[in-house]
Amino acid sequence: MSLPPGFLDELRTRTSLAQVVGRKVMWDPRKSNQGRGDMWAPCPFHQEKTASFHVDDRQGFYYCFGCQAKGDAISFIRETENVDFMEAVRILAQEAGMAVPESSPEERARSEQRGQLVDVMEEAVRFFRRQLTGGGATDARAYLARRGLDAAALDRFEIGFAPSGRTVLWGHLTGKGIAPQKILDAGLARAPRDRPGAAPYDVFHDRIMFPIRDARGRCIAFGGRAMAADAQAKYLNSPDTDLFDKGRTLYNHGPARTAAGKGAPLIVAEGYMDVIALERAGFEGAVAPLGTAITEHQLQMLWRIAPEPVVALDGDTAGLRAALRLIDRALPLLEAGRGLRFCILPQGLDPDDLIRSQGAGAMQAALDGARPMIDLLWQRETEGTQFDSPDRRAALDRRLQELVAQIPDKTVQHHYRSALRDLQWAAFRPRRGKRKQADKTGGAASPGARQSALAAAAPSVETEIREAVILATLISTPAVLDDTADALAELQFLGQGHQMLLDAILCWHLSPDEDLRQRLLDAVGAETLETLMSRGHVTLAPAVRAPGNLEMAHLCLGEELPKLRSRAGLAHELREAVESPRALPPERLAWRLAQANAARNEADRSSQEDRTQYETGPNGAKLSKDERHEFDRLIDRISFAKPRRP
Repeated sequence: MSLPPGFLDELRTRTSLAQVVGRKVMWDPRKSNQGRGDMWAPCPFHQEKTASFHVDDRQGFYYCFGCQAKGDAISFIRETENVDFMEAVRILAQEAGMAVPESSPEERARSEQRGQLVDVMEEAVRFFRRQLTGGGATDARAYLARRGLDAAALDRFEIGFAPSGRTVLWGHLTGKGIAPQKILDAGLARAPRDRPGAAPYDVFHDRIMFPIRDARGRCIAFGGRAMAADAQAKYLNSPDTDLFDKGRTLYNHGPARTAAGKGAPLIVAEGYMDVIALERAGFEGAVAPLGTAITEHQLQMLWRIAPEPVVALDGDTAGLRAALRLIDRALPLLEAGRGLRFCILPQGLDPDDLIRSQGAGAMQAALDGARPMIDLLWQRETEGTQFDSPDRRAALDRRLQELVAQIPDKTVQHHYRSALRDLQWAAFRPRRGKRKQADKTGGAASPGARQSALAAAAPSVETEIREAVILATLISTPAVLDDTADALAELQFLGQGHQMLLDAILCWHLSPDEDLRQRLLDAVGAETLETLMSRGHVTLAPAVRAPGNLEMAHLCLGEELPKLRSRAGLAHELREAVESPRALPPERLAWRLAQANAARNEADRSSQEDRTQYETGPNGAKLSKDERHEFDRLIDRISFAKPRRP
């Protein structure tokens, strides 16, 4: 079965060889560089212990320096899955969301049609190139000279000119014997809609012409820059054809992919002139979408070239809006090792302007200062809004959680959530002076007062004490965070300074690059920390009295966390019942309150009570102590000595 030209290239473009191979091997973390797509592993084709199997994800090829196995994603699937060529293509196409075209007379005809359209486009390239040197292109040449494009740049990007006559290209192509329908199908001319039967006219006239080539280097479309000031569109692209889909095409795709494979950064600019200016300034890995916002398919193409493209946008409101729209499009597509950085240029400047006015060094400095996507996400959600009340901060938190939930990769989602938690912590923690004033006016009461309040069954005080014990346990035995951090991150502490302490502890756990107590001292101050650790119920807690005892810490949190969650659930149900008593039928409302109350009562049954009657076996099952003792006595009575003969 023959496949249409370009199908396999498109399939390889959409497929990550590292992901395909990664299902069969364990990457060597010491030799591999995921950011550059340079991966090493023990060869899956022969027995070895060293990592001699190399995958170049950007180029899409693998090679083993031991057994000399080599190939691409298709050959890897063939060898490892023991399938033929077409079955390997179907496997990869299914993963890439592509339909394998069936071999049929119609498909073969379409393939031949596309080949003929490419020939028409190449003839148009040659025509436009010749026109740029003619007398009618004087203004176009002057404009290009003002933009700093010399003869080498014109040749490199094959820039041409479409004359002002409305049928000049049409007459040239038909004079070459090209069928009129081919010219129309290539998107170079169109028939008048208001005059059926009238002669077609050129799509491009009086414009500087930029050939648009696909990843294989074939001209599939044109972009034209109008010379007339009153033109309806300053920039005009070819219409979509059998060759060209602007949402699936990047300007300068092929050369940028080659440059990125050699280590150049992948830069996403806005237009043709920006790409040309960047390339001429030494930034050869530059591409551009074609007059529209970056599509999901173009994002996948970019990540196939490089794991973290830099999006260079004009330093104006429109550029920032484009960046924010791109963030929403990228979030549901993020994976580990894939991201975006944003280079927001000075106000009113695009890459071409910046390079011409300040040089390549200024552009490099702007790229070096590119911001990660999460920075712009935080800026968008917080800029221009005051978060001076708990309800506003809660609304922000909910919005951020909804955005992060769009990320399908759980690891990436976790790190985004943690980074946003850090930003919230830095933005909303009280100033040190305000915190001290709050401590003076409403600090923690003495242990005696707390005990009396607890004896009086004040629910809020009981909750604060439980929170304090949990926090002190975490500080005394930080290792317990490895198993409990996710559960703790879902809680909202109510005690004064408690949420601040919890956030600081969780942030430290994400990057424990310093002593925990020092991190807490810097975050909340010595007074808050000392007040917490000196409270009566805290000092008496077994997990606090035995710092570093991981088993004791787990027992403490295993008992206290369910109690906190059950009380929070009951409080929520009570609030709902009071604020919206008619939202549910009375019997349903009563059932929910009963269930919440039962959950609280169940959590209040201390696990210590269970341990008076049960022991936990090695497999986690509970064993009755009485039955266990009876079994032990039975074992003791069994003798393995041989009986004496009578």
